[in-house]
Amino acid sequence: MESLGKTLNKCENGIIALCFIIMSLAAFAQVVNRNLIGASISWFDELARYCMVYMTLLATEAGLRDGSQISITAIVDKLSPSFKRTMQLIVKIIIIGFSIAMFVCSLTIVQTQISSGQVSAGLGIPMVIPYLALPISFGAITIVQILSLLVIFKTPIQSNNKQESK
Repeated sequence: MESLGKTLNKCENGIIALCFIIMSLAAFAQVVNRNLIGASISWFDELARYCMVYMTLLATEAGLRDGSQISITAIVDKLSPSFKRTMQLIVKIIIIGFSIAMFVCSLTIVQTQISSGQVSAGLGIPMVIPYLALPISFGAITIVQILSLLVIFKTPIQSNNKQESK
């Protein structure tokens, strides 16, 4: 179970880094092309946009996994350890439910793109490739959040000595 999480983490981080590099190079090439060369090459912008979509959606999962997303914990921090754990479980279940719903809906979108055979204007790639970012990211969110939920279940409740003495 832990190895699956680590493998998924490495794959996500690699894809995020690769997308960032490609996006930066494509945006730079577009600016150089527009300002110095003057040729009309539209696929640089399209490539940068699609890389940004993949990077953003996968980084969402990384933020949820690492707990680095913005959250307000003032109330939760004052709760007893057992109630805090209950709140964490509720939040994880809501995230998993939402991610599953988005994953299923995104599969419908991908199926529609496969059926239509639509290609992108600049790159000429099948539009299913950019749209695959949705099921990939929400599938990853679902898997990682389920693994995180299992870790919460396996972790014993920490007692808080300050609250016990009251």
